[in-house]
This record gives sequence, structure tokens and C-alpha cells, in this order.
Amino acid sequence: MRVDWLNRARTTAPIDDFFVPELCEPEALLALILLAELLVLVLVLAEPMLPGFNWVRLALSSLFVQWIVLLSAAVLCRLRPLLARLRAALAGAVCCAIVVALTLTCTAFADHFSLGGPLPRSGEVNLYLRHGLIGLIMSALLLRYFYLQSQWRRQEQAELRARIESLQARIRPHFLFNSLNSIASLVAIDPYKAEQAVLDLSDLFRASLAKPGTLVSWKDELELAKRYLSIEQYRLGERLHLEWQVEGVPDDLPIPQLTLQPLLENALVYGIQPRIEGGLVCIEAEYEAGVFTLRVSNPYEEIAEAKPSRGTRQALVNIEARITALFGPRASLSVERRDGRHFTCLRYPCARLTQEARAI
Repeated sequence: MRVDWLNRARTTAPIDDFFVPELCEPEALLALILLAELLVLVLVLAEPMLPGFNWVRLALSSLFVQWIVLLSAAVLCRLRPLLARLRAALAGAVCCAIVVALTLTCTAFADHFSLGGPLPRSGEVNLYLRHGLIGLIMSALLLRYFYLQSQWRRQEQAELRARIESLQARIRPHFLFNSLNSIASLVAIDPYKAEQAVLDLSDLFRASLAKPGTLVSWKDELELAKRYLSIEQYRLGERLHLEWQVEGVPDDLPIPQLTLQPLLENALVYGIQPRIEGGLVCIEAEYEAGVFTLRVSNPYEEIAEAKPSRGTRQALVNIEARITALFGPRASLSVERRDGRHFTCLRYPCARLTQEARAI
């Protein structure tokens, strides 16, 4: 199956990876119109300066160039799925040929109806050649820019993917070692519970490795966190109380894998474990106006600051780095203490939902 997939990937390039952007998008059309006007100004300034500037000619030239640009954008946008199946060099050559053909067609149309004024027949060949060369040069330069931009974007995505995988690799062993520490503390107290915890850890770690993508659905992440809490419940018993307020979050909301579990671990290590009577860990999550907010709170003890840490702070740093890399500068991870409780709040914008894990 993997070989078949690779063979299809070699013969058919995904449209999203095609170096020519969606020219029908408003931003792309605006950029093309501005570039066309800049080209007209350059062509006008290249001509000899006369005392009386011909504004009508400038307007007609702008209209002529804009028609070529808009027609080229429409045709290339329409043919983009077909062009994406070709090699980059061949696709670029076809795009240039289309632009030159449209340029010559518009030139012939303007010449036939004398839209730019009467044209001396002796200069007809030179005019067509001039317009064809201008169309070829400008389209080649623009396509080259699109290609370099596409290569830069791919390199940036590859670097981002490597960075996120590195952060993910740091969290997985950390998560495993701390779970094993919890199980080790059960061996002398209750061997049966320790055995059950080992089985839960096996299921838990298998689930954490099942998804190859960087992002998983909120439903899967919630299930992963509950499996972790079942292990800690064996050790802490009645000292651990949980309150869930996550009903308003869609099941298919994307979230970086192993995000909730380190937040819960942080709450247990610093909020529940130091207290003889234990305490309440509250998990709140909401999705509103395209922004996902996750808040985990626990009792706060000043004495806990003096006790050695098992490394959960580094896990929080990794979580913040991952959400920033995935969702941009608007993503944040904040810590606050008030009313005797410690709050860890994670927030990031997420306009699109996903049904399955995906890689960057």
C-alpha cells in the first residue's frame, strides 16, 4: 500500500503543493492588478517624455494590460488542477504559453477594432512581437517568484515539522517515566493495583503512539488524559477529586498530542501530592469564536515550591513552544495563582475542525 501511495505521489502532485497559487483569490487578484498598473507605469515612463502627457493613452494601456492579467488569472485558475499534475518546468512553460497566447489574442482584438487608435500596418509585426516578449518575460519572472516562494514555504514547513517532532520526542519519555514512577510507588502498597496500572499504562502508551500526526482530536486527547488519571487514581485514591467542565468542546477539535496530560501531571505533582488531604483538580475547556481555551486548576501550597520537581515545568515549556509553532503568536500558555488555587491556562485560535490527526 505504501509503495502504491509513493508511486501516485510521483506521478500526481497535490494541488496544495503546486507552486502556482490560487490566482482567483481576492488577495492574489489585488496583487496582480497592482503589478499590472506598475508595469503600465514603467512602460509609459520608458517612452520619450512629451510636454503634453497623454492621459487617454495611459488609461487605454491600463485597460489593455488589466484585461490580459484578469483573463490569464481566470484561465490559470481554471486549469490549475490539470497543471498541478505536470512537472514544475513543464507547468511553468505551459503557463507562459497561455499568457503569451492571451496577450497576442488581446492585441489582435484591440488592433482589429482600433481600440488603441489607428495602427500603421508597417508596425504590426513589431507590435505583436513586442507585446509577446513583454508577456513572456513578465510571466516568466512572476512564475519564478511563485516557484521560489513555494520552495521557501516547503523548507519552512520542514523545519517547523522537525522542531515540533523534537519537542514531541521530549514529552513522550517524560510522560512514560513519570507514569512508571507512579506505578513503582504502588508495588509495595498494593501489588494488584500496580498490575492494573501497568496494564492501563500499556493501553495508554499504545494510544499515544497510534496517531502518526502531530495533531489529534480533542476526543482522543481527552481519552488519553483519562487513562493517565486512572493510573494516578490507584496511587492517590480518595485524595484525588476531579471536576470536568468540557461539554462545550467539539469532539473533532484539533489539539497537539500529549497536551492535557502534562497539565494534569503538573496539577497532581504540585497541587495534590504535597497535601495530606488531597484536593480538587478542575478541568475546564471551551471553544468560542474560533478560540480554544483549556484551563486546569489545582490547590496551591507554598511548601511545594521548596520540594524537588520531576520535570513538569520543562513539559509546560515544550507545550507552549508547540502551540506557538502550530497556531502562531496568538497561542499562549499562562500561569496564575489566586484564591489559594493554581491555574494553568492554554489558549490558541483554531478556525478549522478536523476529523482525524494530521501532520504539518
